[in-house]
Amino acid sequence: MTDTTENTTDSADGATGGDTAATDTPSTGTAGTGAPAGDGSRAPSRRALIGWGGAGLALGAAVAGGAVAVARPGEDTGDTVTAAGGPIAFHGTHQAGIATPVQDRLHFAAFDVETDDREAFVAMLKDWTEAARRMTAGKAVGDGAYGGLAEAPPDDTGEALGLKPSRLTLTLGFGPSLFERFGLAKQRPEALVDLPQFAGDNLDRARSGGDLCVQACADDPQVAVHAIRNLARIGFGKVSVRWSQLGFGKTSSTTPEAQTPRNLMGFKDGTRNIAGTETARLKKHVWVDEKDGPSWMAGGSYLVARRIRMHIEPWDRTSLQEQEDIFGRDKGEGAPVGKAKERDKPFLKAMKPDAHVRLAHPDSNDGATILRRGYSFTDGTDGLGRLDAGLFFLAYQRDVRKGFIPIQRNLATDALNEYIQHVGSAIFAVPPGVRDADDWWGRALFSSTTEG
Repeated sequence: MTDTTENTTDSADGATGGDTAATDTPSTGTAGTGAPAGDGSRAPSRRALIGWGGAGLALGAAVAGGAVAVARPGEDTGDTVTAAGGPIAFHGTHQAGIATPVQDRLHFAAFDVETDDREAFVAMLKDWTEAARRMTAGKAVGDGAYGGLAEAPPDDTGEALGLKPSRLTLTLGFGPSLFERFGLAKQRPEALVDLPQFAGDNLDRARSGGDLCVQACADDPQVAVHAIRNLARIGFGKVSVRWSQLGFGKTSSTTPEAQTPRNLMGFKDGTRNIAGTETARLKKHVWVDEKDGPSWMAGGSYLVARRIRMHIEPWDRTSLQEQEDIFGRDKGEGAPVGKAKERDKPFLKAMKPDAHVRLAHPDSNDGATILRRGYSFTDGTDGLGRLDAGLFFLAYQRDVRKGFIPIQRNLATDALNEYIQHVGSAIFAVPPGVRDADDWWGRALFSSTTEG
C-alpha cells in the first residue's frame, strides 16, 4: 500500500521554509473575484441554445458583495483563503490541484472517449477549459442556471448557486488509451506505462483505467460535485463517465505546518509529504522536465490513482501494539518507533522488517519519492455487513517508473497487506498548466500532432 507517511526524502526532515512560496508554482493569472457579468437580460447566445457557453452569472463572494483573495496554486496561504472560501488561480505553469494546499473534499472522475471526431474532441477540451476557468473563479458555467431562454436547458446545473469557490481546483489528465486515438500514438510519453500487476491486486475493471480524468478538489463537496457534473454534461456525446469516486478527510497534506490528517485506520498519514513550498523537491520529484520528453509534457506530472479497500472490521479487533508495529509509528503522537515526536527522523532498523513505514521509506527504495493527495472514502456496505471503506490514493511524480512502481513492488511484504486490498487502478499523464485566457487543456499535445 503506498498510502505511506514516509514516501519523501529525508534531506528536508519536514522543514519547508513555510513562509516562502515555491517559485515554480503557477502564477495568480486571471482568476476572478466573482464580479457580476450582467443582469442576464441580453438575447441568448448561440451556445445558450445548445445548453452552455458564453459569459456568465457571477457567484461566490461577489454575490455577498465581498472581495476574495486569490491563492496561487501551490502557495501556502494558511487559513486566510480557507476561511474566505476564496478561489485558487486556474492559470499557471503547472495545473492547480497538485502542489496546491490540499482541500477537504474530492470528486474524481475517469472518462471514456465516445467520438472519433478529433475536431469535436478538441472543441470539447476548449469548452471544458472555459468552464473550469469560470467554476474555479466561483462563476457559473456559460450564461448561468437561470434567466436564459425558457425553451432551452440552462448552461449551468445550478447547485453551486450562492456558494463560494471553496478553493476549487480542477486537474486534467490523459490515460494511455487516449493515445490510441486521434493520431496521438507517437506522442505517448515513455513514462506513461501500463502499470504491472502487483502482489495482492484484485482490480475491478469497472473501477480502473480511463481515456482521461478530472480531479476536482474543494472544501465544499457540493462545489466539487457541481464541477464534475457540469464537465460531464458539456462532454455529452463525446465522452462518458467510466467511473468516479467521492473522497473526504484528506489523508495527506502539502502544508506541513498544519495538523497532519489521519486515515480511517486512525494513524497520521502524510507526515513527510512533499510540501507545496519545497521548490527544489517539486522540481526533482514531481514536475516533468523538458529533457524528459515529450515536449508537450514539460511542466506536467504523472498521476497514479488507486482505490484501496480497508478491511475495517478485522483491523478494529487488532491490538494497539500490533497496529503500531504494522505501521512503525505510535498511534497518538505519530512518532516513529523509538522516537518522541511525529517529525523525528525514523530509525528504520528499529522497526519490524515488514513495517509499512520501513518498506515505504525512500531509504528502502533508492530515494524514490512521490507527492500524495489521497482521500478517505466510504461507499456503503459490501452486502455482507462490512463497510466498503478505505483510501483513494492519488500520487503525483516525475516518472512512474522511478516513483510508484518500485515503491509498490517493495511493499509486497508489507504487514499492512493483511488489512488492505487494491481494487481499482489508473494512470494518467497530467499536462502542464493553462497559461492564459487563450490557452486550453491539452493545447500543446494536439497542436503538435495531426490525425492520420
